[in-house]
Amino acid sequence: MGNGLRGLRVSMRELKDASSDMMWSFPFDAPADRPLAIGGDLSFERLLSAYAHGIFPWFDEPPILWWSPDPRMVLAPADIRINRSLDKILRKTTFRVTFDTAFGAVIRACSAPRRTQAGTWITSEMVVAYEALFAQGYAHSAECWLDGQLVGGLYGVALGGVFFGESMFSGVSNASKVAFVALTRTLEKRGFVLIDCQVPSTHLASLGATHMPRRDFLRILQDAVHLPIAVDEWDTASRIRS
Repeated sequence: MGNGLRGLRVSMRELKDASSDMMWSFPFDAPADRPLAIGGDLSFERLLSAYAHGIFPWFDEPPILWWSPDPRMVLAPADIRINRSLDKILRKTTFRVTFDTAFGAVIRACSAPRRTQAGTWITSEMVVAYEALFAQGYAHSAECWLDGQLVGGLYGVALGGVFFGESMFSGVSNASKVAFVALTRTLEKRGFVLIDCQVPSTHLASLGATHMPRRDFLRILQDAVHLPIAVDEWDTASRIRS
């Protein structure tokens, strides 16, 4: 998701002011490829309200920019696509995947600058905010280990039956894919209906994620975020196999 922010040109006058104590509404008529609001904070309440309405923060320096892109990239957990090469990796590697055992390490690894990026959009303010969500059982991480070392992972926010993916990293080849496969299996088992992948990604498209018109995504979201799925720490997994 971090790619493209630095080239963005936005007229601040066009954006809704999010600095008040406003609660979000569903952004059916928001811009498709620009922020819909500016300002505000990353408080626990504001973040949860934003996600529940299909909105997320994405910025590399203040002020905070709030987005709801159209179309939305999504994946139903049961629709994960495992091609032959990934299936072979799942069968033969010694990766071990856990959940919620190293959230801080995962989000900090995701925030590290990458070769293809000039900087990072996961600021220290974002790290603090999502660690607060994790402490309350709303944010989760999947960790991929190899020989006792953290080599990949991802994190996101869970509300009702929707998991809102935020970022992933891979220290060795395919580690993030292995973590993502384990995530989809855990979500399906727990009754989740959708993974919000936010914006188009060839990496996630290769795993089965597809584009959905925002209006359809928001209509699903209206019911899915209220599914009675427990807010808690997830069970850890062991070896990930196909």
